[in-house]
Amino acid sequence: MIPDGWGWWLAAFLLVLDLAIRATAIIVVPRNRRPTAAMAWLLAIFFIPFLGVFLFLLIGNPRLPRARRRKQAQINAYIAETSENLHFGTLRPDPPSWLPPLVDMNHQLGALPISGDNGAHLISDYHESLDAMADEIRTATEYVHVEFYILQSDDSTDNFFRALEEVAARGVKVRVLLDHWANRWKPRYRATIRRLNAMGADWHLMLPVQPLKGKMQRPDLRNHRKLLVVDGRVAFLGSQNITDSTYNLPKNIRRGLHWVDLMVRIDGPVVLSVNAIFVADWYSETDVVLEGIDITSAEPGSGDLDCQVVPSGPGFEVENNLRLFLGLLYAAKEKIMIVSPYFVPDEALLLAVTAAVDRGVAVELFVSEEGDQAMVYHAQRSYYEALLKAGVRIWMYRKPYILHTKSLTIDDEVAVIGSSNMDMRSFGLNLEVSMLVRGEEFVAEMRVVEDQYRSLSRELTLEEWMQQPLRSTVLDNLARLTSALQ
Repeated sequence: MIPDGWGWWLAAFLLVLDLAIRATAIIVVPRNRRPTAAMAWLLAIFFIPFLGVFLFLLIGNPRLPRARRRKQAQINAYIAETSENLHFGTLRPDPPSWLPPLVDMNHQLGALPISGDNGAHLISDYHESLDAMADEIRTATEYVHVEFYILQSDDSTDNFFRALEEVAARGVKVRVLLDHWANRWKPRYRATIRRLNAMGADWHLMLPVQPLKGKMQRPDLRNHRKLLVVDGRVAFLGSQNITDSTYNLPKNIRRGLHWVDLMVRIDGPVVLSVNAIFVADWYSETDVVLEGIDITSAEPGSGDLDCQVVPSGPGFEVENNLRLFLGLLYAAKEKIMIVSPYFVPDEALLLAVTAAVDRGVAVELFVSEEGDQAMVYHAQRSYYEALLKAGVRIWMYRKPYILHTKSLTIDDEVAVIGSSNMDMRSFGLNLEVSMLVRGEEFVAEMRVVEDQYRSLSRELTLEEWMQQPLRSTVLDNLARLTSALQ
């Protein structure tokens, strides 16, 4: 019961509080935020003020804590200083005029230089990739660096883990990083940790959400990178996690879902850059600078590809991966091939894709026919009409497979492969790693994979899409609105 006369005062207090929240939001929310994201947050706060404020305080800051960003700046400065006067192989002659400025931008944003004399070869078979990594681990004499968003010991990855156990038993240092939130709720988490402990691996969780231990940041900021380094000599990176192709999740098994991924094996000077990513993330999670890890000199690789590793994520001041993609999309003259399971572009990326079509570039987008994440799947679908009307060809990889590869090829000379989707989560919330490759022989390998994907897909036409039921359109558009809350 509210005492007589207090009802008016309570109403007045709530009114003043509501006005104060709205006024403060107008000042705080738009600062250093994209207009669409700012508007989405303001609408949430204005229409559902108390819930909107709670959500904004919980997930409204798209940056890692200041201490973590400071560590990233320190390691960037160290990498830039040590690599300033070093020779990282011989670059291929006669690059297109737009490439050197793009490479310089990548270097300024991510600190990692371009290198020549590299070998890079794709592995598109899921189990072949796991076995190839296991085989390379068994050649280790000094150390193995493992960093994966999801790392699970199961029947499919048993060979990978046995390889780690074998080298650890003979004294090779095994260091492992795995994302906390992505693994904590997976079926094989505890068994995986027990196996790492039993082999004597030095392992740590990435971006742990452990408030009782003083480790807390926005809970949906994740380290989405996938990479492996053996002795600083050979590395792997791409889209594949170390897990069964069903992710061992009952819901995926019931639906018959399997993931389709792409990894690249690399050797040569670019391995130093991949190792630098691991060293930086290790320091960020442990405050330990790894001794005896040389990231300044390497032997030539098995090819003459030019490669540059581009790290990105909320530890950086800007979206490094988005700027790389935009630069490439605007540079394309003949052909653009995009493979991204989660294609949720911001305004700049959507404009770059559609503008490419307008200037006569053939653009094809490969996505999955079936989605594994409902909100992202429906947000992605909301862009299909605009893309199809612009002239983009959309290929839908047939279910029950989830096309999880993340790649971009430009004309017949340049490609990007890595962990980064073309969506706002990968641009602003996830730590990602991408590799830019110049060399027609590597693009030719990418073309073979793209042709395979096309043969296993069906083309979505504008006529088919325009017959979507109204309920699907409404759901897609609602999901699109929530995707702006970054």
